[in-house]
Amino acid sequence: MDDELIKKIAISIETEYVPSHSSDEDNKYFFAYAVTIKNQSAINVQLLSRHWKIVNSNGAEKSIEGIGVVGEQPIIYSGEDYTYTSATEIDTPVGHMYGVYSMETEYGERFDAEIPKFHLIMPRNLH
Repeated sequence: MDDELIKKIAISIETEYVPSHSSDEDNKYFFAYAVTIKNQSAINVQLLSRHWKIVNSNGAEKSIEGIGVVGEQPIIYSGEDYTYTSATEIDTPVGHMYGVYSMETEYGERFDAEIPKFHLIMPRNLH
């Protein structure tokens, strides 16, 4: 697989803490995240599956694997992007996520696009 192609799949993530679904007393911290996948290559690609690692601040890690994202296996055309939103819950107020998307080119070549590590941080208020 062409390393240049892998470098041309740009993945960015924005996170948001969701207090209405979180509870300090129950050690439940809920985060929504929006992922944008930009295909900066000259060929079309399809996202086939995902593999996430979710890590809390104590180092406890859980893996999430599955077909596609949010029920879809999107084709991301050359020069276009695809954005979806999802969410996760951890049991500490701080953590992080990272992983890979398994992709396939329009020519049937498979490759993994790395999902960069991003942080899950509950905002703290100072009184």
